[in-house]
Amino acid sequence: MQKFEIVACELDSNTITFETGALAGQASGAVVVRSGDSVVFAAIVASKEAREGCDFLPLTVDYTEKTYAAGKIPGGFFKREGRPTTKEILTCRLIDRPLRPMFPEHYHNDLQLAAYVLSYDKVNQVDILAMNAASCAIMVSEIPLLHAVAAVRVCKVDGKLVLNPSPEQIEKSNIEMIVAGTEDAITMVECGSSEVSEEELIEALGFAHDNVKKLAAAQKELAAKVGKAKTVVTAPAPEVEAEEVVKTLMGDIKDALCTPEKIARVEKFRLLKQKLAEQLVARFGEEVAKEKIEAAKVILESYIYTEMRRMILEDGHRIDERGLCDVRPISGAVGFLPRTHGSALFNRGQTQSLGIVTLGASRDSQVIDGLDDEYKKRFILHYNFPPFSVGESKPNRGPGRREIGHGALAERALKHVMPDSSDFPYTVRMVSEIMSSNGSSSMASVCSGSLAMMDAGVPIKAPVAGIAMGLIKEGENFKVLSDILGDEDHFGDMDFKVAGTEHGVTALQMDIKIIGVTLEIMRHALKQAKEARLHILGKMNEIIQTHRPELSDYAPRIVTIEIDPEKIRNVIGPGGKMIRKITEETGVEIEANDDGRILVISPDAAANEKAIFMIRQVTEEAEVGKIYVGKVKRVMNFGAFVEILPGIEGMVHISQLEHSRVNKVEDVVNIGDEVKVKVIEVDSQGRVNLSRKACLEEPAANN
Repeated sequence: MQKFEIVACELDSNTITFETGALAGQASGAVVVRSGDSVVFAAIVASKEAREGCDFLPLTVDYTEKTYAAGKIPGGFFKREGRPTTKEILTCRLIDRPLRPMFPEHYHNDLQLAAYVLSYDKVNQVDILAMNAASCAIMVSEIPLLHAVAAVRVCKVDGKLVLNPSPEQIEKSNIEMIVAGTEDAITMVECGSSEVSEEELIEALGFAHDNVKKLAAAQKELAAKVGKAKTVVTAPAPEVEAEEVVKTLMGDIKDALCTPEKIARVEKFRLLKQKLAEQLVARFGEEVAKEKIEAAKVILESYIYTEMRRMILEDGHRIDERGLCDVRPISGAVGFLPRTHGSALFNRGQTQSLGIVTLGASRDSQVIDGLDDEYKKRFILHYNFPPFSVGESKPNRGPGRREIGHGALAERALKHVMPDSSDFPYTVRMVSEIMSSNGSSSMASVCSGSLAMMDAGVPIKAPVAGIAMGLIKEGENFKVLSDILGDEDHFGDMDFKVAGTEHGVTALQMDIKIIGVTLEIMRHALKQAKEARLHILGKMNEIIQTHRPELSDYAPRIVTIEIDPEKIRNVIGPGGKMIRKITEETGVEIEANDDGRILVISPDAAANEKAIFMIRQVTEEAEVGKIYVGKVKRVMNFGAFVEILPGIEGMVHISQLEHSRVNKVEDVVNIGDEVKVKVIEVDSQGRVNLSRKACLEEPAANN
């Protein structure tokens, strides 16, 4: 029987408890984490043996928001949880990214981590609980983890930092930041902000890490009480003979690392591996060489890793010969595609993003249905990374977790400069097609997206640029690199992406491969990133300075009119008769909202004007003193009823037909006649009294 234990962590805003021993006794480790009435369960299982021939950590993370947690039944035909939602995929990445660097270097057992949301109170956010639960489940298991990893969310509301805020507080904040780390350092950051300064971000990071330390300590306390003995990881025996062969290739390694152009450099590395295999065969014979080739490739990779880092730290020399703070050459163009609503091509070195914007109506917005209340998303960014962009040939299975994550980052960077829906009532879909990649394609997507939206005439608050920073760190010696290449990302210690306007930061993401980074390193990286961002914004300004004054000829025109909400039923008509009539006669699309806002949508301005006129007619009220041209609908002995507006009739009393006496109504008007009449009264019951004679000249007086 498992031993049940619970540890509570008191934070400024709430209490988070870690408990184990109640659920999933056959898993390697399992915990339940609670905050308020939100409950998240996490379990991890490790294979008994390492995966053969594996040189990476085979960790799989699955996070599922069980809809019963919020008292909901899933939609769709099957009525059960299906493929992961975008939010679930992004949360899987939040769990995976800070944990991965914390496993021992040579640990290659298969790991499967499952996290379930069991209860959600719509106040305490479950993604943060899942991140903490995942680390704690590993801590109490036999699986080795170098440090406990904890996470918090920080917002800034009305100038005050708030820990683990509610959705309402997040909505009001100008900073939303998720920070993961250990007791000693920060390991991951995910942030969106409304053009805030670097100093504000550093303040929020420090506040977050102070609370991360408390949660990490609570996890360690629970592990100390019930944790299993950790698996001992042994490094493989050194392949001395294979390493001797690799050493003879140092000249070729340095030559390849001093080749600025990516395709030529990749080819040199390919030939280098081929040369290594040939030398192994020559030295040991074909049969023995087959046994040593994989180990030799790993050694070769480590030599390339070590030499590239030495070049940067000791010589200040980067692969493409740039300075540490230099940004690759930038070029671009807008209006690249003639029939789209907006497009832009952005090039930075060998990284190229083609951005395309499509404008739609509010009905085109994306409906988000999850544990929280359903809502509509009117700005959508999709990121596509085809194999040809890196010169590879492999099946394209649709967007993976990486593509969804990169798209979410670029979307976060741009959404903070989107105009309010009251000023620009369009749904905006931005797509980034990566045509070529050599590092930082997500930040190139931010740049192409900003340019494409300006080309489309979207009145964004300010242009946004993005830059990816890298880090090479050995002991206390470190160098921060601006605008990293793919190889610098691969062999470096940090991927630090910063996007923003000239006024401040709109998005920040940090991932590391080492145990952690200090606030001082992050401060240095943010300062250097600002200089690079302003440089890129200057280059973008040379391409297009502001949004176009007019939308594309192919984009829909949306005109918003406001009417009395009580009159919405007049626009719709019985069974939708009136709204169908307007759309059929004009060819426009109409969206009627309960608050009285009506959106008229069509690329034809004349059709919009005609539809608006018809809407005004059916919603207008009779105005005393105003003259109308109406049609006679009924004739009575005492007068005629004239329809002056759709659905609004008024009575012309027989005495108001002519200046002279009228004996019979039919002597002046008949059913179907069009007559000019003036409204002379609208009584307390809403009845409209009209006058025809008020529109006629008075006869000349007889002398």
